[in-house]
Amino acid sequence: MLQIISMYLEYLELEKGLSINSINAYRRDLTGFAESLDTDNICEITRQNVNRFIRDLKDNHYAITSIIRKIASLRGFFKWAYASGLTGTNPALALEQPKLPKKLPKVLNITEIETLLKENLTTTEHLIMELLYSCGFRVSELVNLKLADIDIKSKYIRCFGKGSKERIVPIGESAKKIIEEYLPYRELLISKFNLNTKRLLLSDTGHELTRQDIYKFIRKQGEKIHKHISPHTLRHTFATHLIENGADLRIVQELLGHSDVSTTQLYTHISKKRLKEVYFAING
Repeated sequence: MLQIISMYLEYLELEKGLSINSINAYRRDLTGFAESLDTDNICEITRQNVNRFIRDLKDNHYAITSIIRKIASLRGFFKWAYASGLTGTNPALALEQPKLPKKLPKVLNITEIETLLKENLTTTEHLIMELLYSCGFRVSELVNLKLADIDIKSKYIRCFGKGSKERIVPIGESAKKIIEEYLPYRELLISKFNLNTKRLLLSDTGHELTRQDIYKFIRKQGEKIHKHISPHTLRHTFATHLIENGADLRIVQELLGHSDVSTTQLYTHISKKRLKEVYFAING
C-alpha cells in the first residue's frame, strides 16, 4: 500500500505539478489512512474501511476542514488507482463531503493597511508587506519569487501559483519604488555572505526567507493593530479592496490566479457585508 501511495505522490509531482507542500499534505493523509487498515493489499480495501476511517476522524474531533481535505485525498488517490488498473474497485466513489460552513475571510481596512505600511520597517520587511498587499501573492508564491521574475521597466512580476500555473501581476508605483530600494541591499547581502541564490527575498542574516519567516513577521505586524492576521489576510484584503474600488471580477480572478471565478466571487460577498456594516454604523 505504501509503495502505491509513493507512486501516486510521484504522479502528483511529475504529472500534475503540485507543490512540495501539497504533496506532503497528501502523503500525511494517505499514510494515516493506510495505518488505519488491517490489510496492506489495496484490492482488499472496502467502502467500510473508508467510512470507518472518516468516522474515527470525527470521533477524535478533527476540524471539519481537515476531514474534508482527507476525504479529497482519498477520492483522488482511489480514482487514480482504479484508472491505473491497480485495483478493481473504487471504495471512495461518490464519497460524500461534509458541508463546510461558509465563513468570510478576515480583511483589513485601508486605515489598518496604511498603519502597517507606515511602521518602522526594514527595507526587506517593507517589500514583504508591499508585495503581499499590492500583488495579492500567496505566501508560497512570495518566497519562491526569483530575481529574474521581476521586470522593473515593464512593471510586472511573473509568479507561479498552484499547479505551477504562471501568471503576470502588475507592479504599482509604491511596489516599484520599494523594489528599487531593496535590490541594491540584496546585492550587499549576496556579497557579504557570499551567497549563490536566485531567490528574491533574503534575510538580514543571509538566508532565503521561508514561509515560516513570513508567517512569523506578519503575525507580529498584526499585534500592532491588535489583530491576528496571516499572509493570506493581506491577499484577501488585496482582492476585497480591488472589488470595493470597482475592479472587474474577471480581472481580480486573473490577478489572484483563481482557476474558477466562483472562488473570486466570495469577495463580492465581503464587500456587501462591509457595505451593510458602514450603513448601519451611520444610520443605526
